[in-house]
Amino acid sequence: YVPTTPNPTLVFLLSLDEIDALGIPCHMSLKPRQAKWTILITLGTENNLNTVGNKSIGRLVIGHNGLLSTPAVSCIIRKIKAIGGIILTASHNPGGPGGDFGIKFNVANGGPSPDTVMERIYQVSRTLEEYAICPDLRIDLSRLGRQEFDLENKFKPFRVEIIDSVEVYLQLLRNIFDFNAIKSLLTGSDQLKIHIDAMNGVMGPYVRRILCDELGAPANSAVNCVPLEDFGGRPPEPNLTYATSLVDAMKGGDFGFGAAFDADGDRYMILGENGFFVNPADSVAIMAANLSTIPYFRQHGIKGFSRSMPTSTALDRVAKAMKLALYETPTGWRYFGNLMDSGRCSLCGEESFGTGSDHVREKDGLWSVLVWLSIMAARKQGVEQIVREHWAKFGRNYFCRFDYEGLDPRAAFYLIRDLEAVISDKAFTSQKFAVGDHIYSVERADNFEYIDPVDGTVARNQGLRIVFTDASRLVFRMSGSGGGMGATIRIYAESFERDPERHNRETQVRRGSEFMLSVETVGPLFF
Repeated sequence: YVPTTPNPTLVFLLSLDEIDALGIPCHMSLKPRQAKWTILITLGTENNLNTVGNKSIGRLVIGHNGLLSTPAVSCIIRKIKAIGGIILTASHNPGGPGGDFGIKFNVANGGPSPDTVMERIYQVSRTLEEYAICPDLRIDLSRLGRQEFDLENKFKPFRVEIIDSVEVYLQLLRNIFDFNAIKSLLTGSDQLKIHIDAMNGVMGPYVRRILCDELGAPANSAVNCVPLEDFGGRPPEPNLTYATSLVDAMKGGDFGFGAAFDADGDRYMILGENGFFVNPADSVAIMAANLSTIPYFRQHGIKGFSRSMPTSTALDRVAKAMKLALYETPTGWRYFGNLMDSGRCSLCGEESFGTGSDHVREKDGLWSVLVWLSIMAARKQGVEQIVREHWAKFGRNYFCRFDYEGLDPRAAFYLIRDLEAVISDKAFTSQKFAVGDHIYSVERADNFEYIDPVDGTVARNQGLRIVFTDASRLVFRMSGSGGGMGATIRIYAESFERDPERHNRETQVRRGSEFMLSVETVGPLFF
C-alpha cells in the first residue's frame, strides 16, 4: 500500500514530530473495523510509523494482532512511560466500509489529548510539505516479541515490540481488586451466574482471560468474544437498544449479573437478574458509595469525584454525604485527566455508559464490572437490591436522554443559539411550567462554562442548563459523537425523587413526564 497523498493517520503521525520527545516509545493499538480496511490500516500504520521513525520515534509497542482495549492502552502508556498512544477505533459506533472510524491520540499520562495538544497537531498538519514511506516493510503482528529493522533514520535498529494484549492490564487489575473474593462469588456453592457480551469488539480476549480463566466463570458465561471487523453487523453500543441479546438473556431469569462492552472496551452496561437495568449515572454513584470494598481505595484513599455536566447529580449526593469534593466538567474524558493527575479525583463518570478511576486515565468497562462484582461479593446482595437500597438512602435521580440526529448543522446551530437567548433573559428565571400534577419553577439557567482548577484553562459553550427549584434539570447540547451525518442535539432530563414510595414508577412514565417538561419549556423552538 503506497499512498499517493498522505492519509489521515500519516498526517497525524507526521504532526507528532513537533512534540519534543525524541526516542521515547509511542504505543500503537488497532481495533476491528472491516477486513479490507483492517489490512489498509495495518499496512498504512506500518508505513506511517516508520515515517515517524525516520524523524523522532525509535520504538513502537503494538498489541498482539493489533488489538488492545482503550483502558489497556492507557495502562501500558503509563507502565512503559511512552510519549503517548495512537488508537484507531470506531468506539461504540457502527463498523464496516461505511461505518465510523477515528484516530485518537492519548498523551503521556495515558489520557485523551487536551484541546491544546489537538489544536497544535491540527495547526502543524496544515504546514506539512513532504512525507516518506517504507512500502516493502512488513511487521508480523501475530508474533509476540521484539522485531528490529534497519531503516534510513537516526535509530539503529528501529524496534517494534508485539506484546500480549491482556497481561499488563491484568497485572494492574490484580493490584486493585480482591480476586479471591470475586472468584469465590463466581465459583462458590452459591455461585453467581453471569452473562457477559463482548459484542464482537476488542473485549473478547479480555473477558475470556480475566473473567473466565482467571476468575473462574464458566466459558459459556462469555458470548460474542471473537473480534469481528464489522462487529457482527450491529453497532457495538452497550445499551438497551443494541445489546438486545444480553437483555433477552437476562430477562429469562437464569443469570444474576449481566454486562456488555463497546468496541474498544471503555463503555459498559450493567443488568441485574430479570433484566434490571442500572442507569450509568446511578452506577457511578453506587460505586462511589461502596469504594471501600475495593482494596486499591482502602490503600490509596478516596480523594474526590467528578462527573460530566449532563450526567445526573446522583454522584453529587454521595460526595456530599462523604464530605468529598465533586467536580462538574464538560463532556469528554480529557477533562478528568488534570483532576486525577493533581490528586483531586479518584472516581469519575459520564451518562454515556463510561466510568473510570485514577488507576488509568480512561473510562474502563471491565474495571467497572469488577467493581460491581466486588460490591456484590462484599454485600452478598444482588444488583437490584443494591440499587434500591442506594435509592432509599440517597433518593432516586430519574434520568433520560433524547437524541435528535441527522439535523442540518446550520439549523441546529441557530436552534441552540435561539434557545440560549430565551434562557438568558432575566424574565426566564421566574417561569413556571405545569407538567401533569407538578409545577416546575426555574431557579437558574446558563451556558455551562468550565474553568480547570489545576491550570485555569477555560472551556466555554459546553451546554445549556435549566435548573429547577426541586433540583430537576434540563440540559441541551450539540454533540460531536453521533457517528453519522449531520448534527446531533441531545436533551438530558433529570428529576429527583426523595420519597421511597415513588421510586418504583415505571421509567417510561417518568420519561414521558420529562419529555413533556422539555416540550413545555422550549417546545416552540423545536416543534
